[in-house]
Formats: sequence, structure tokens, C-alpha cells
Amino acid sequence: MTSETTNNPSADDSFFSVRDVHAYYGESYIVQGISFSIKEGEVLALLGRNGAGKTSSLRTIARVDDPAVHQGEIWLGGKPLHEMKAHEAAQEGVALVPEDRRIIPGLTVEENLKLAQIAPPIGWSLERIYESFPRLAERRTQEGTTLSGGEQQMLAVARAMARDVKILLLDEPYEGLAPVIVQEIERIVSSIRELGITTIIVEQNAVAALRLADRAVILDTGQVVFDGSAEEVLNNEKLRNEYLAI
Repeated sequence: MTSETTNNPSADDSFFSVRDVHAYYGESYIVQGISFSIKEGEVLALLGRNGAGKTSSLRTIARVDDPAVHQGEIWLGGKPLHEMKAHEAAQEGVALVPEDRRIIPGLTVEENLKLAQIAPPIGWSLERIYESFPRLAERRTQEGTTLSGGEQQMLAVARAMARDVKILLLDEPYEGLAPVIVQEIERIVSSIRELGITTIIVEQNAVAALRLADRAVILDTGQVVFDGSAEEVLNNEKLRNEYLAI
């Protein structure tokens, strides 16, 4: 525990915590007082129906599109993310892989990866990335935006790992992908989990996310309605039907 955490009564013993966070985007009250915490190395599935506030919660954590009104606290390893801009949160190890992947046009696969490493702190080397993502190694000279959807998702995750990641935020990593590609992305996320990297997964394919997760938080209209083990959600048909429609 850092001295900053010890001296600040707003922080707790968790590696990462969200404490009564509210976010307004324009006139829309999207995130309505959510709270949850994660131990270092845990994988959390952040679930809910469309419009529940999942993506908005991830973007609030990453400080992306900072909402006009933001209340509450977000702590990572004793550091107050709620006081930071997006680039400052990234410097502290927050890595968001957005649903639209944000591959930079006109750059090759390798140039996209090198751009992520242009400033410290640096994460995985190119050699390690290509070892973990052999398909990207085969396409290192290809323009990133011409890759298939699954390959672009691999590149987006690999680009995040090119930084020194303390918490990885995955927004709909399986969206629009063929089942065989979903399996490949699952394998990659599983390997990241085995490295002990704290991860939050937002995913409409709740069962796939729960298979990878230690814990689950379910949102409904911007509020937490469940916080417990992933296994409990998988085994609770009533809970899945009520909040996840599965």
C-alpha cells in the first residue's frame, strides 16, 4: 500500500475502487452512484442490458470524454483517477480498448504499436507482442485499418499491452466477431489474466465474459444491482433473466 493510500481516508484497501460515482453526459444522467472494488489481478465482468451504463462507466474510469458533472472517487493503487485527465490516467496505467478499436488510419500494424510506445511507461516489447499475437506478426507491414474485424481487435488489445498496464478496460471485445475469432480473443484475454493484470470486461456476450471473470457487477439504469462472484451469476437463472435476458 502506498503512503498516499494510507494518508487519504477516501482510498480503501482495494487495488482499484469506484466510490459513489455519478456522471452526466449533456442532460443525461448515465452513471448514478456506482460503487465497486477490485483486488489486484482480478477479472471483473461489468454486465447489464443495453443502456445500463456499462460503456459510460468504463469511459468515466478512463477519464475519456470527461462528463460535464462528475461526482465520486476513482482510485487505482492509491492514485486519484477522478482528479486526472485521460492522458494522466493513461500514464498511471489505465488502458481502455474501446468498442470501435480506434486503429489509426494510414499506419501499419507495427507503426500503430510503435506509436503506443512513443513515451514511457513502456509495456510489452514488439517481440513479446508478436509472440502472443502471431497473426499480427504476419501482418506487421499491413495498414491497420485494412485488417479483418478480429485482427483489428487483436491489434487494439496488443496496442494496450504495449503500454505499462495496471488495469485493462475491454469494451465489447467480441462485438461483431465470428465464433472462431471470439475463441481466439478469449485465449488472448485468458493469457493476460494469467499474467495477473487487473481487467474489467464489458460484454453483451455475458456468458463468455463470466467464463473469464472472477467477479461480476451488474448495472441497471446506471446503478449497481449485483456485486458478487461470476459463478453465482452463471448459476442463478433468475438473476440472468431479470438483468441480462439470458
